[in-house]
Amino acid sequence: MSVEAKYRQASLYVGDLHEDVTENMLFMKFSTVGTVLSIRICRDLVTRHSLGYAYVNFLHVADAQKALDTMNFDLIQGKSIRLMWSQRDSYLRKSGIGNVFIKNLDKSIDNKTLYEHFSVFGKILSSKVMCDDQGSRGYGFVHFQNQISADRAIEEMNGRLLKDCRLFVGPFKNRKDREAELQNKANEFTNVYIKNFGDDMNDEKLKEIFCQYGKILSVKVMTDSSGKSKGFGFVSFDTHEAAKRAVDIMNGRDICGQQVFVGRAQKKAERQAELKQMFEQQKQERLWRCRGVKLYIKNLDETIDEEKLRREFSSFGSVSRVKVMQEEGRSKGYGLICFSSPEEASKAMAEMNGRILGSKALHIAVAQRP
Repeated sequence: MSVEAKYRQASLYVGDLHEDVTENMLFMKFSTVGTVLSIRICRDLVTRHSLGYAYVNFLHVADAQKALDTMNFDLIQGKSIRLMWSQRDSYLRKSGIGNVFIKNLDKSIDNKTLYEHFSVFGKILSSKVMCDDQGSRGYGFVHFQNQISADRAIEEMNGRLLKDCRLFVGPFKNRKDREAELQNKANEFTNVYIKNFGDDMNDEKLKEIFCQYGKILSVKVMTDSSGKSKGFGFVSFDTHEAAKRAVDIMNGRDICGQQVFVGRAQKKAERQAELKQMFEQQKQERLWRCRGVKLYIKNLDETIDEEKLRREFSSFGSVSRVKVMQEEGRSKGYGLICFSSPEEASKAMAEMNGRILGSKALHIAVAQRP
């Protein structure tokens, strides 16, 4: 099925809505171009606050097209809205086909300006500048109807100046591809980061120390405004083998009487991706350790603290974690306890459920994973 065919529903996505916008406001606006069948602002299930986007369903595709052509980036409640065809099929959004990534945008570039600069290359399904509370984050995305338009935009706009900022324009890459690319770079690094060598260091001294491991392209000791070393710097080798040899031999060695760290130089994005992967792995390990061995305990006497709870349950096995929920220093009457194995948890629940602890009978159940 062609991209065009996937959008032959008369339904529009309305994004970047002000939190005070109501269904009635949207109806009054969009009904001026044609018959509106329904409008739904998506809301938080608990608070019922707007999530900032909505769907508008027209009777006729032509009316939806007219709204898209004439109302995109209009202001509602002082905030510019963003319109596109409703994409129920997530494959198109995630595949990367026709999707372009743009970075190094001037802070003044908004969704409308981005759209106007890139629409000359073909029909745009959506365009968005990523923002936070301080405004533009300096990058965005343009999703074209076809890959030919995306390729043309990349060829023409990559490296071009826009508001005195030189753009990077390239194909969109999903998170999995970006992480794989970073990993490949990590395996072939040539830049080395050295820290903790103190302030008695300069470029020449650092080059003299590391030149024995291979041909050096550049050396830089980072300095403050007075020219004094900040205690860290970089060495760039011409081959990965030389850089790896330097890391393997010099990491942990003494330089100027101090033990230094020597490792692969990483960009901010690489460090963030690596840390995220490490935290996710630690999270999965914690979940695995507590899988089927975490008990939820309620109806706790207010005199029961974590130490007493651990003492009462430790006879059933190895307790890895105990938590009594508190508010302003007082027990809320329930808590959690983790064992090292499902068998220990089952035994504890069988023996302790209903037992009087303090002045109350315990109620115990296997804690449900979120």
